[in-house]
Formats: sequence, structure tokens, C-alpha cells
Amino acid sequence: MSGVTLTKAIKRYGDVQVIHGVDLEIEHGEFCVFVGPSGCGKSTLLRMIAGLEETTEGTIQIGARDVTKADPADRGVAMVFQTYALYPHMTVEENMGFGLKMNGVPKAEVAEKVGRAAEILQLGDYMRRKPKALSGGQRQRVAIGRAITRGPEVFLFDEPLSNLDAELRVDMRVEIARLHKELDATMIYVTHDQVEAMTLADKIVVLRAGRIEQVGSPMDLYQDPDNKFVAGFIGSPSMNFVNGTAAGGKVTLPALGGKVIETPVALPDGPVTVGLRPQNLVLAADDRSPVEVDISERLGGVAYDYLTTPTGEKIVVETKGDEVQPAGTRVSIDFDPQTAMFFDPDTEARLR
Repeated sequence: MSGVTLTKAIKRYGDVQVIHGVDLEIEHGEFCVFVGPSGCGKSTLLRMIAGLEETTEGTIQIGARDVTKADPADRGVAMVFQTYALYPHMTVEENMGFGLKMNGVPKAEVAEKVGRAAEILQLGDYMRRKPKALSGGQRQRVAIGRAITRGPEVFLFDEPLSNLDAELRVDMRVEIARLHKELDATMIYVTHDQVEAMTLADKIVVLRAGRIEQVGSPMDLYQDPDNKFVAGFIGSPSMNFVNGTAAGGKVTLPALGGKVIETPVALPDGPVTVGLRPQNLVLAADDRSPVEVDISERLGGVAYDYLTTPTGEKIVVETKGDEVQPAGTRVSIDFDPQTAMFFDPDTEARLR
């Protein structure tokens, strides 16, 4: 079994603490994605697991082994970097087999493992080429192939698709998902792109400022976030947040022209932040409404209306591509109160 367990993991650089007592369990065979904004500690945490960053306090286990102080080469992990890190003077075949060769693995075994990796990643036609003759997606597949040949217990991916264009990112995302299914390996993947996280992960770990905000399956985090940060980070377009005032089981929303909704949950009287998914909002032309369409974007099957409200809060509404409202149109906004989420404006905790 090759799961990964972090217990009260802490990382300090001098007096500055960047990882704050992280507890996390990743099961064998899981595809776990670390997400969060830049500087949240996701790459640092990955490098701690790899052994490229020293763990200041706490423990890291891979399977039954405590690897907290182990050298990177002895941890049974293989890492795929954002920058490919290929040797430019070597062919694809030589790049993929170099680590095995340096470890004294017999030539026949190296050839077998490289051939197997090339078959999995469909690189057979490129084995004699050097990296400069490959596309970005092909170079990343070579980097992944080099990791596969090592036969690691855990694969670590540090934003591996960041340097690819949009179409290649989609292709490689599918490739990595297929690879995970075929290898049945434990994979930990770092990204700032929540679309990658939603489509690849069995488990998502949302990080902010070196702390875990929430852990769960993609749909658990989307449908049942614990706080405003997670609610806004998971989902595309992001959740809209508007200020409201709760009183007597109802909430008044000044941003929507004073619209009043019944609350499906018991709320204390006073200020409240209301979260509204763009997909759950319905627009209708209404000359009396203070809400106005600022910009509309048509993307084919879907469209996005960007609204200006009388309170200055911005709202995005997702509609079908042929239902877009022209810029300047005054609109009313309707939604099922059951789809709204409510948050404490001070602590940002979800109010359930």
C-alpha cells in the first residue's frame, strides 16, 4: 500500500512559518489535487512530500514508512515538474531511461521499462528525437514517461500543464486521467486551476496561507463548501457574493434592488453574505430594475452576462448562448432560495 499521511506537518524558513500543522491522509490509488491561490503553500507541501524541502516539524509517511528525514531518492516517489527538466542533448529514449541507467539497472531491464512507458504514453514514434524536435505536450509526456520508468509508489505533479496552450492542456488532462486509471497509482497533483482539480481529482485539498481550508471530493466541495473562500474558489465562473440583512427568517438583498427571499436555513438577525452560483440565476428584462447588464460574452453553447448593481457589487449570470441580454438592458434576477448559500460576514464560515 502506498498512501501518504501527513501529521502536524510544519515548514519554517527562519522565523517565517509557511505551512501550519497540516494533517492529511491520502489513500492508496487516490488522485489527490492541491489547489489554492499563489503563495498558499501547495508546491511547498508537495516538495516536502518529495523530500526537496525539509519538514521542520511533524511527520510524513508513505505507506508504512516514516520518510520525514529520508533522502528524496529513498522515498519511492517520482516528480513531474512544470518545466519538463529534460536533457536537451539526449533523445527521448535516453531521457526516459537515464535515471535507471544511473542507478545501475541492467540495459535489458531499462529497455523493457522505457518501452512500456512509451507504449502507455504513445511515444513510440518519437524515441529517436531530441526535446527541441517535440511539441510542449510531447515533452511533458516524456517527463511523465521518465517518472513511470522508475516505478514509484507515488507520483507527484507540480503544475505540469502550466506551460501548455489551452488545447494541449485539455489533451494532457485526459492523458493524465487515463494514466492514473491504467497504473492504479497514488498521484498528488498541484494546480491553481480549479477546472483541472474538478476534472482530475478523487480528492481535493483546498489550501490558503499554509492551512487546509477543506478536503473532499470535487462535488462535495462544490455543493457543500465550509466557508466563503472554498465556495468562491471551487466552481467556474466563481460564486457571486452579495451583502444582505437577515430578519425574521427572511433576507433582504440591496444589490438586487431590495429583493426579499425566504431563508431555507435558520439565520441570526443581522448582516449576512449570500452566495449565488451564476448557473442558478435567471434574468428577465425589467425597466424598473436598478440592475443593469454591463457586458455580455457569447461562448457558443453558453453566455455570461456581467451585471452592475446599485450597491456596486458585481454579479455574473450564466445562460444559454442564445439567451444573452444586450448591454445596457435593465434586468431583474430570480433564483430558487434553496440554491443560495449563506456566510458569516466576519468569520466567512458557512451558516447552515
